Amino acid sequence: MNEITGNSNSQVLVDPDDCLKNGNSDMKIRSAYTNQSWLSPKTSNGQQSADKKPERNKATDQIRRSLSEVIRCQNLVVLSGLGTSLCVLDDSDPSKCKAPTMQDLWQRVETAYTSKNKALWTKLLASVRHPAGNKNIEELLSACKVAENFLRNGELKRLEKFKSLAEKEIRAAVDFLKSTDPLPIHRTFLQRIARRSSGKGRTKIFTTNYDLCFEHAAKSGRFVVIDGFSPTLPPTFDPVYFTYDIVRRGTDGNASAFIPNVFHLYKLHGSIDWERCESDIEKKHNTDKPLLIYPRSSKYEQAFSQPYLEMMAALQAALREPNTGLVIVGFGFNDNHIAEPVLSAIRSNLGLKVVVVDPYLESNLKKENANKYLKVIMQMMDQGDARLTFLNGTFEDIAREIPDMVAETDLEKHMVRMRGIEGDTA
Repeated sequence: MNEITGNSNSQVLVDPDDCLKNGNSDMKIRSAYTNQSWLSPKTSNGQQSADKKPERNKATDQIRRSLSEVIRCQNLVVLSGLGTSLCVLDDSDPSKCKAPTMQDLWQRVETAYTSKNKALWTKLLASVRHPAGNKNIEELLSACKVAENFLRNGELKRLEKFKSLAEKEIRAAVDFLKSTDPLPIHRTFLQRIARRSSGKGRTKIFTTNYDLCFEHAAKSGRFVVIDGFSPTLPPTFDPVYFTYDIVRRGTDGNASAFIPNVFHLYKLHGSIDWERCESDIEKKHNTDKPLLIYPRSSKYEQAFSQPYLEMMAALQAALREPNTGLVIVGFGFNDNHIAEPVLSAIRSNLGLKVVVVDPYLESNLKKENANKYLKVIMQMMDQGDARLTFLNGTFEDIAREIPDMVAETDLEKHMVRMRGIEGDTA
């Protein structure tokens, strides 16, 4: 992976082939070519046994081929979820992730609400008719939304107080990123998928995450983000900005060329730096009123109001384009309003190639209550649909394995030469 050392202008570029050699990927692949089974580049005991070598090579070739085919498409779409933020580690404890899981949010909200009286939690769950053993924060907040219709007086006031506290805790939890966090995985991922030839469409990243990981990684990697906000102060949302692009004007004033390192970013559930100001939506850092779709059942309704409607419309339109590659990473297909358009596009757009990446795909698909959308995709795959691929792996794995399709820039080549000279003279 690319590492950044020193200040933000000092980049140490590592050969992508070295990343593949040094990486310890545990990815497995399942596709129309794997005979309805999972193939792994490793043997079960990790030994280089002669009888297993062909299988390891076959799995590695299949992984690289499927990723290469998707990346080479005329249009490239990335759908990312929580899994892409779990690689950001806690400074004080590298074994912990900074990004909160749904279970983390439950624990944080419960702790904050019961800091003075433990009995309040049991009373709250009973009042909104939420099962005591169900620790799903999304279902709890959904129950609270329903309970607003039948609770009265003191109980309703307590519920409103809880909702306010829960949303405050969620906002604090998802605002975990520091400006000094290096984000090498995100930066490497952007380098692999956002540097495309001028003849191909700009990469479009759709994410359900509230955090600013992609924005911070873009800044450190010198990428330009087109996110629907104006290049003014304060940045103001207008979907027309998604139709703009950036070119480099020639010295003669006439010739121009599209600049590299540009991608589109669509935040399907809002962002911690968005705020509604009267009729406009503006970017404001450290806002205490971020525009977010909180985890509850009403998020499906909110997803079809502005500005989320523009984001959803863009996703559906992008998935209908011919010759399109779709990389789904860290998204669990639990949001029906997103999973449905994806499955519909897979069924109807024969020009859509899809790679789904998740570290729990293999184990989750064995369960009786496996995700219905993933089951349908697997069935299509097992019936011979060569457009579809499952990769049982992490965001780190995919960032390492995606081929770097664009040649090094002159600046990157110069930096490699200088490192070689310095190494020779050392």
